[in-house]
Amino acid sequence: MSDKIPEGNRSARERLAQQRERDKGREKRRRTLIVSSAVVGVLALTAVIGLIAANVGKDGDDTASGPAITPSGATGEASLTLPVGAPDAPSTLTIWEDFRCPVCAQFENAFRDTITELVEAGRLKVDYHLATIIDGNLGGKGSLRAANAAACAQDVGKFAPYHDVLFRNQPPEPDDAFAKNSRLIELAGEVKGLDTPEFRSCVEEGTHDSWVQKSDTAFREGGFQGTPTALLNGESIFPKKGDEQISVENLKKWVMEANKGKKPGTATPSAAPAS
Repeated sequence: MSDKIPEGNRSARERLAQQRERDKGREKRRRTLIVSSAVVGVLALTAVIGLIAANVGKDGDDTASGPAITPSGATGEASLTLPVGAPDAPSTLTIWEDFRCPVCAQFENAFRDTITELVEAGRLKVDYHLATIIDGNLGGKGSLRAANAAACAQDVGKFAPYHDVLFRNQPPEPDDAFAKNSRLIELAGEVKGLDTPEFRSCVEEGTHDSWVQKSDTAFREGGFQGTPTALLNGESIFPKKGDEQISVENLKKWVMEANKGKKPGTATPSAAPAS
């Protein structure tokens, strides 16, 4: 019996190998397109930031009154930071986001898994800050309503998973679907244990509206160029860090370089008390 592969079998195997290579190429191009889209989007947003800044807050000035009620577990200057990860992690990623911002959703969808991996390994903690620039630019209240709901989720230690659900289900930018409390409560059903009477009351009453507006004011006064703004240990990394464009590989590399010689964080974040 010959040990040679029959011609028909060899051709089939060659076609299979070629198909696998094509599949790998398509997946690589898909990932590159996701990141590239985010980069292009943020540059486009930067081009119109003057218009955005001029309109920020117009729609929200009369929607909240009274003192700013800080979400449980908020930290940082003026208690405007929603922290995720071990407090003693050696590096900090500071992110400013708007739940209606399409580029923010592109950023989250491209880098969510990588950021989660680094957080869970104790190499990174994330300080989230919320802004409402799309409300000011396009009108509506979806940015404010979604940010308030996210703060309500923070009250019961569910900010991170609810934050991810909101960005995965973000409506088209002109569609102010997040202005409907019913939609925000519906999405809370995707986070185990979040859809409670207390959460619903917090969302419907706009408990943290004034706090959200305080956070948005800090964003506008901070001199940032748009959302998302991402800072690694205070240095801007989006859409690039120095001369290097952001990518999954570069983000990991930058964190590893920043953490060289430092131990991963091990501290457990303080649990937010239930409402």
